[in-house]
Amino acid sequence: MTQLITNKPMATFSFVLLLIISAIASVYPASFPTPAEGVTFDSGNVAWMLVASSMVLLMTPGLSFFYGGMVSPKNIISTMLQSFIALGIISVIWYVVGFSLAFGDSIGGFVGNPLTHFMFNGVGTAPAANPGINQGIPFVLFAAFQLKFAIITPALITGSFAERVRFWSYIIFIVLWSILIYAPLAHWAWHPEGFLFKMGVLDFAGGTVVHISAGIAALIGARVLGRRKTHIEGQSHAVLYTPYVILGTGLLWFGWFGFNGGSALAANGQAVTAFVNTNLASAAAAIAWILVDTMRGRKPSALGACIGAVVGLVAITPACGYINFGPSLLIGAVAATVSNYAVVRKSRTSLDDTLDVFPCHGIGGIVGMLMTAIFATEAFGGVIATGNPKLLISHLIALAIVVAYTGVGSWLVYKLTNMISPLRVSEDQEEEGLDISQHEETVVELAM
Repeated sequence: MTQLITNKPMATFSFVLLLIISAIASVYPASFPTPAEGVTFDSGNVAWMLVASSMVLLMTPGLSFFYGGMVSPKNIISTMLQSFIALGIISVIWYVVGFSLAFGDSIGGFVGNPLTHFMFNGVGTAPAANPGINQGIPFVLFAAFQLKFAIITPALITGSFAERVRFWSYIIFIVLWSILIYAPLAHWAWHPEGFLFKMGVLDFAGGTVVHISAGIAALIGARVLGRRKTHIEGQSHAVLYTPYVILGTGLLWFGWFGFNGGSALAANGQAVTAFVNTNLASAAAAIAWILVDTMRGRKPSALGACIGAVVGLVAITPACGYINFGPSLLIGAVAATVSNYAVVRKSRTSLDDTLDVFPCHGIGGIVGMLMTAIFATEAFGGVIATGNPKLLISHLIALAIVVAYTGVGSWLVYKLTNMISPLRVSEDQEEEGLDISQHEETVVELAM
């Protein structure tokens, strides 16, 4: 019961804060624009975006299974909950201020005005007031779709510090990180006045905003929280429950069709192109990962196929709506090969990135971002013809900016969080396992 007593003040504060936010929201005079007379939406577009939003939401529970299957028996629930709880926390943050910071009136191309859409002010069933954001679907549907991206991004980071982070400190971290890191990045890349958008940087569905940012934050997090005792002692455990990993991969692969296809914001040819490219890249990456493992003298494994498939999904994300089908195979295969090598190299260092978030999401996202600049074509929505070095230069500059901002910003967020509430569990709690020490729950049937 010690853990419960220790967390009472923070739980009380959070509960009161939630009540205050709810009370303010109930009386806040937020406008709800409805379509002007004669303005209608294509029902097919609306239906597709509702489905795509639901598919992207399903990816977060999928991620919880994917991560949960790769940790020790005493940390399954805590690892899965770290992904799952983001569904609730980020939904509230996005409604209050996150969406406004990402898609509100631009302040110098760096961040949205937090008051523009504070508590969804001006977010209704009418098209967006800014014609550059979206016009084919209700603005509130666009906000709901973007919410699902905001949810899964901080959840991706959790794999790097799995098995050693305090639950309440993690909650503080994702709130701060979403507001200070994710929302500005989304504004830079996806708002029509964002400075990366105006540079011509292409990120169709989140290779930069989601995966590179999560990968860099994961790298910093692994360094800030330090190594687990088992990692220092060179201990390892077999994957506890590979079926969880396979299930998680299946849910992620399925949901990714909404992640990428939905980013066209319409049921059109670009959505279909993104859909097909997503599948091809993931398929090629799953095969490539197994083949690389085999060439290194290892047996082909279900775990390798699953990790490879996810890396392929990561890499194709920025390019999927801008390229023809052929390059998607190459992007998947190259990303899987590079990430596989990065995982091997990481295993020979002191970096304790528990579930290889940086080698897979960070490196995979970087490969995808750069290959987008090589293969994007005007015919498929790219703004610069294939092979134009200007696009590659723009992407290299953007990569440097995003890595620097996310790296320094994440380090500051970790430090600020640690000042408010210690990030790392005690040695005894780590030894006992986070399922018991943080949640007083366990998965007995899997541990047997």
